[in-house]
Amino acid sequence: ILSGVMALIAIFMFKNRKSQFIINRLNIILNFILLIVFVVRSLNLSGETNVSEKGIGMLLPIISIVLLAVANKAIKKDEDLVKSVDRLR
Repeated sequence: ILSGVMALIAIFMFKNRKSQFIINRLNIILNFILLIVFVVRSLNLSGETNVSEKGIGMLLPIISIVLLAVANKAIKKDEDLVKSVDRLR
């Protein structure tokens, strides 16, 4: 839930790109921690449970990390573009 809230905050901070970049970095760290918790938890589960709790839920932090990294790359590219335009004035 915290990761989703941080992503929404970052979306609406489009005027302040530096803060948006920092929030995305913190969100990536949070998702890495969540991924580690999922992996440790799945390793502690027995393999013979009736309802398998090992599943697609572990992919969500990985997907989120990839998308946040792509977003940070685009934010950095936009920031560089703005700096280059300011240099020309």
